[in-house]
Amino acid sequence: MKFESVQADVQPILLYAIPLIVFCIGLEWWLTRHDEGRTYDSRDFKASLGIGLGSLVINGVLKAATVGMSWFFYELVPWRLPNTWWVWVLAYLSIDLCNYVAHYTAHKQRVWWATHVTHHSSEHLNFSTSFRNSWTQYLKIIFFIPVWCSGIHPVITFTCYQLDLLYQFWIHTEVIPKLPRWLEYVFVTPSHHRVHHGRNPQYIDKNFGTTFIIWDRLFGTFQEETEEPVYGLTKPVTSYNVIYLNFHEWADIWRDLRKSRNVREVMAVLFGPP
Repeated sequence: MKFESVQADVQPILLYAIPLIVFCIGLEWWLTRHDEGRTYDSRDFKASLGIGLGSLVINGVLKAATVGMSWFFYELVPWRLPNTWWVWVLAYLSIDLCNYVAHYTAHKQRVWWATHVTHHSSEHLNFSTSFRNSWTQYLKIIFFIPVWCSGIHPVITFTCYQLDLLYQFWIHTEVIPKLPRWLEYVFVTPSHHRVHHGRNPQYIDKNFGTTFIIWDRLFGTFQEETEEPVYGLTKPVTSYNVIYLNFHEWADIWRDLRKSRNVREVMAVLFGPP
């Protein structure tokens, strides 16, 4: 199968899901319209929507580059895994693990935090918050190279990547309470992700999983929701300007780089903690 055929076979799952996403947002707005603590803030919603539309355009433009990179690494390795059900499961688990590593790193190193801080800038948590994907988050695509080198076909890996991204939509809400214990033990739920967005001291840098919470349980980053989260950044960003929300941390990094006097200081600015 040639690269052009791979591009044609990759389906835009996220675009197909737009009607369901719009319905869920409308339903959530209706359910919370009289709840002062959870109702949609129009300025916050417009900022999330603007960021999301920009991210959608950027991902669409770079789709060919993503498929091309995955095809390049797929062609590098001499082995191939068959197109069977267990390979799909393996691909999804691998994508989810890579997402965990990328997400964890984005909270620990400043240059990667700059690609992620936009997502945490809202002081609300609702379905629209899931749209707040930084316009520079594409840089984290390098974390998926191990999957591309696994011998799994690019159509499978890219499809699983989209499904893993789509899964994250429904966990950005306060209207869904804690779920049955077995679900909470294996999968990332809204309760888990509310913790992740909380700036409460015990919630910071917890629950990095995207579909499976098992990675957090295995690697010691799990935290149960024990008190109501307070959302947003520890140093709040009050702007609703989508350009500022996407690039304010990059501007701060550039300012600090200009003050750096040697390589050690440059490395500390880029890869030190946020």
